[in-house]
Amino acid sequence: MGAQISFKSKGKHGDHEARIVKRKLLLEALAQELPQGTIRFCSKVVSIDESNYFKLVYLDDGTIIKAKVLIGCDGVNSVVAKWLGFKTPVFTERSAIRGCANFNLGHGYDHKLLQFFGNGIRSGFAPCDDKSIYWFFTWICNTPDKKPEENPANLKQFVLNKLENAADQHLRTVVEATELDNIVSSPLRYRHPWELIWGNISKGNVCVAGDALHPMTPDIGQGGCAALEDGIVLARCLAQALKKQVIVANEERDKEEFKRIEIGLKNYASQRRWRSFQLITTAYLVGFIQQSDGKLLNFLRDRILVKFLAGVLLERADFDCGNLNNIS
Repeated sequence: MGAQISFKSKGKHGDHEARIVKRKLLLEALAQELPQGTIRFCSKVVSIDESNYFKLVYLDDGTIIKAKVLIGCDGVNSVVAKWLGFKTPVFTERSAIRGCANFNLGHGYDHKLLQFFGNGIRSGFAPCDDKSIYWFFTWICNTPDKKPEENPANLKQFVLNKLENAADQHLRTVVEATELDNIVSSPLRYRHPWELIWGNISKGNVCVAGDALHPMTPDIGQGGCAALEDGIVLARCLAQALKKQVIVANEERDKEEFKRIEIGLKNYASQRRWRSFQLITTAYLVGFIQQSDGKLLNFLRDRILVKFLAGVLLERADFDCGNLNNIS
């Protein structure tokens, strides 16, 4: 079963603006906006401790960082999320291979998502720009303990073999054009959404954001977008909490700031709790239905649910998290 989704449509907040962005370019653009030395690269958090109104963050190189606010953006295997009481994200029994193909003379495809699903496989591709295309291939994998294949040549051949008899060969052509350095694989994990209802998104002067908060399957393309939403909401909540300067003795100042930070992070958590729950749940269900190999579910999907599923991607993206104009 195949489907095309055009990104040129209107939502309740105006025209949709969909972009396929390379992670490396996005990270570089964000990092360039920060003062030099702000980011400590190649650092891994190993443990967290408390010191009065501060947190002590221990890194694997022996460094100890004293933090007034600790925001855990440390990914799916977040140490900060574990400290807050969240469980390790669970394996969905699905794995994914992703790649990016470059066409120096242009690829000629419209700005649409073309995807194929059913029989235990979900795959597709969408242009990043006029000369590059992002593609994905997910399949059911019931061996979470088995070490995943990391050799890009083997990964590429695996996908090509699976697509050999596909009715539409466009994806196979794109995969064939992909350089080995641009192919990666990973198991798909997610957080049980009910954990967000009862769990601590924030505690004191600690919170989580991004994949540390809402690890989800990639089926609606909202993981990175949700992380950017987190950043806007978090910045607004913290700025509102700290914009009034306290002029008191050091210990009293630390206590007062801690209380205001705690209130700001609670506000952030309340704003992101339902949105994160909704995204994780929707992504899991969309992937489960689209990739199903069961006859009954396939029949319902192909006859009844196909239009609904195609529209969910844009519907979930049609969200306004507000702006930063009201924090000065």
